Amino acid sequence: MLFDSRVKSLRVATGFAVLGMLLTGCGSEDSGSPTTTTAAPTSSAVRPTDTKPTAVTVDVDDMKFSPDTVTVRVGDTVTWKFADKVPHSVQGIGDKAMGINSPIFDQGEWSYTFTMPGTYRYLCSLHPEMRGTVTVN
Repeated sequence: MLFDSRVKSLRVATGFAVLGMLLTGCGSEDSGSPTTTTAAPTSSAVRPTDTKPTAVTVDVDDMKFSPDTVTVRVGDTVTWKFADKVPHSVQGIGDKAMGINSPIFDQGEWSYTFTMPGTYRYLCSLHPEMRGTVTVN
């Protein structure tokens, strides 16, 4: 009889522990900070399995970003292709876009993977009149 009582108490305690984990969640929450493609891309968003990340290209030529406004999804990568006679960079504007910070290029490319939804504004640090926007849905 004492054994049955202990087993019953253990089952009740285990049930409460499982219920507590279900109510509070378990694991850690990822901050979802944007990363450049030099590291393995990460994403805290859940995407349907049939939707693969896409790549979008922005040309940096003739003293402008073209297109200067792009819309992507969480997990997508934007690549800036530099092909101008003068050097340029991609520099995020504001706290949300702090991770967007390319080296200075006159030829070549630089990529950034967006892991959080929002609007990210950027400019060329050498030519601040050159501006662009990436909207992440």
